[in-house]
Amino acid sequence: MKLSARTAARTVATGARTVAAIAALALAGLTATACAPQTSDTSATKDEKSGTLRVWLFQEVSNKPKEQVVDAAVAAFGKEHKDTKVEIEYIPVETRAQRIKAAFNDPKSAPDLVEYGNTDTAGYVKDGGLADVTEEFNAWDEAKDTDPTAKRSVTVDGKIYGAPLFVGVRALYYRTDVFKELGIKVPDSQAELISTAKKIHKAKPELYGLAVGGAYTYGAMPFLWANGGELAEESGGTYKAAVNSPAARKGIEAYTSLFGDDNCPAAKCASMGGNATVTAFASGQAAMAIGGDFSHAAVEAGSVKGKYAVVPLPGVTAGSVAPAFAGGNNIGVLKSSSHRTLAVDLLKSLTGKDTQAKLFDAMGFLPTYTDVLADSAKKEPFVEPFVQTLGAGAKFVPASPGWAQIDSSLVLPTMFQEIVSGRKDIATASDEAAKKMDAAFASAS
Repeated sequence: MKLSARTAARTVATGARTVAAIAALALAGLTATACAPQTSDTSATKDEKSGTLRVWLFQEVSNKPKEQVVDAAVAAFGKEHKDTKVEIEYIPVETRAQRIKAAFNDPKSAPDLVEYGNTDTAGYVKDGGLADVTEEFNAWDEAKDTDPTAKRSVTVDGKIYGAPLFVGVRALYYRTDVFKELGIKVPDSQAELISTAKKIHKAKPELYGLAVGGAYTYGAMPFLWANGGELAEESGGTYKAAVNSPAARKGIEAYTSLFGDDNCPAAKCASMGGNATVTAFASGQAAMAIGGDFSHAAVEAGSVKGKYAVVPLPGVTAGSVAPAFAGGNNIGVLKSSSHRTLAVDLLKSLTGKDTQAKLFDAMGFLPTYTDVLADSAKKEPFVEPFVQTLGAGAKFVPASPGWAQIDSSLVLPTMFQEIVSGRKDIATASDEAAKKMDAAFASAS
């Protein structure tokens, strides 16, 4: 993670429900560095049916609500496994990459299960750290209701390496008071979104029409995807960059057209990331912003409380929804675990429907089961636009360990920033980004 998308630990003020979701969902765009050493084969040689299971979960900004939900899941597991003890350790997000990598290399100190950002899946599989649980996942009754995009985040080369814990997507936040004052309607196409942003800025120069960021990779991707572009294409297990295809370039052109004196000046907006764009909206500096379900509490804590609404980000065709990046976290069983059967049972308890429903209530984490997600939307109306976005077909990053290097070396933000600053044109910048991506994919294969 990713997040990615991924570090961001955002402080918000509307209770513990969504505070921690912000820090955790940022993991979607964060990835371990590509220079870490390869692991040796640490596969377990036994499957003990009793003993102690060790679990590493991420420490949230406000962790107590998460602990209470996890404790309930562990208690439920304990009723069925009387001879098994479970030890939960909450590890700092900032050092997770080093600790998890070290655990892959040292089975004696490694946990049996670990929480990880969903963009790390392919890299951790390549490192040999995660166990293939395809058979158990497919036989698990609850798993049949897993959102397809969330399932892809635990899938590499057709095999499943864990279970999704929660998912997060982005949509369009907009100022209802500004729209009413100017007599404009909510945009329902990408072209209308861009023209509306510029119309607002012209009428109210003190506002960004739509806050955008040159370093906001996961805010830019929907523009690329909506125009038919892809980050990369896969063939025979090998990825090749596609950011320089005609369709992708059309999406890049649409996104970068929002940087300028007619909407969001490049001098101010080229360096902005996702946090900065949401902050600009929450503080009343922007009429629109692309934010996640996990941004809700931050906006509620800002000066625009009571003066905004959220709709899915529009696609190219009027009435369509632009594909969003599906971030989130997963939980996996380590290949080195000497308690595989027990670990898989605990995995089901920690990521099952009951636990995910409780995590939503406690933390605001969006469930990865379609039925539980629908129930959550009924409880909390603000969730509905994000549910619609997921239902319209969210997308994921290339399932290649090379994505870690691409993300950590800021290949895409560099491309966007070179374009919006005028240093390079779209063709040149996208060609150079594609070469860097191809090198990363090749080195990771």
